[in-house]
Amino acid sequence: MKKITAALAVATCLTTANAHADMVFGVYAGVQGWDMGAKGSYGQVNGNSTSSASFAFEDETQNSYYIAIEHPVPLVPNIKVKHNEMATFGDTLLNSTFEFGGEIFNVNSRLGTDIDLTNTDYVFYYEVLDNDLVTLDLGINAKRVKGTLAVADQNDPTINGRESFSGYVPMLYGNVEIGLPFTGLGVFADGSMLSVGGHTLYDYEAGVAYTFVDNVAIDLTVQLGYRSIKLELDDLDDIDTNLDFDGVFLGLEAHF
Repeated sequence: MKKITAALAVATCLTTANAHADMVFGVYAGVQGWDMGAKGSYGQVNGNSTSSASFAFEDETQNSYYIAIEHPVPLVPNIKVKHNEMATFGDTLLNSTFEFGGEIFNVNSRLGTDIDLTNTDYVFYYEVLDNDLVTLDLGINAKRVKGTLAVADQNDPTINGRESFSGYVPMLYGNVEIGLPFTGLGVFADGSMLSVGGHTLYDYEAGVAYTFVDNVAIDLTVQLGYRSIKLELDDLDDIDTNLDFDGVFLGLEAHF
């Protein structure tokens, strides 16, 4: 009987906290610096065949910026917009002929490449749970990808190819945060994913957070974590990619 009473008390506290949180209008704004490493290959579909090349990419420091608005209006989703820089360069020594952007690059050519896959997330989500212990958000992400892939012969830069593509990618979205009461510490995981046909995309991050300012006017939280992005496209606008990006990030978030 005591266990049942205790369980009911906990459930009542969580429900009350959740109901109170749903009544609050809040704005979250953040910035993250990401030590991004990259690896993989890309190529172009030519008829029934695909010409691709693997590159050694440089590590780059990239930035992400986001803002989220949460409100108490029933049935209307909250919204989060996050802009992600994703640009780097690399090179390779071809061990086979590579055709890209209207140019043919011969075996043993030393190629340099610049890639820019900067993207913006438009996330629409609902708070399934929201209390001091656990926060759970579920929704969809319309990721706007605007990509440019460029390659050039390092011995003769006049031999070069370039392809661009853009579009929205619908993805499932989820976010979970677990707090340690009275410490300001917590852990979190946030991500989007799509796997359909030959396309596989995911974008997730996980880490720890510490709220060092917590008052009625503003909360300030520092974040430390790991982020990973996979971009595997199969014949999207005649482009194939198998690219992975990952690394440690440091962030600061303000909650008004």
